[in-house]
Amino acid sequence: MERYKIVRMYFDDYPTRTIRKGLTLDKAREHCTDIQTSSSTCTNASGIARTKNKGAWFDGYTTQ
Repeated sequence: MERYKIVRMYFDDYPTRTIRKGLTLDKAREHCTDIQTSSSTCTNASGIARTKNKGAWFDGYTTQ
């Protein structure tokens, strides 16, 4: 079974960062549909602070 990882990507010059590894496709998709996984939809304090410090970002998934 293929495994996936969650990567955080920034629109500015910050490098991508691996958030989680070893996920099934369903779990990776579930993570990425959460509103807290994008600067344009997040409402929690850490996401808002990340956006303020680093600009626009989002979480996506790819194979490991």
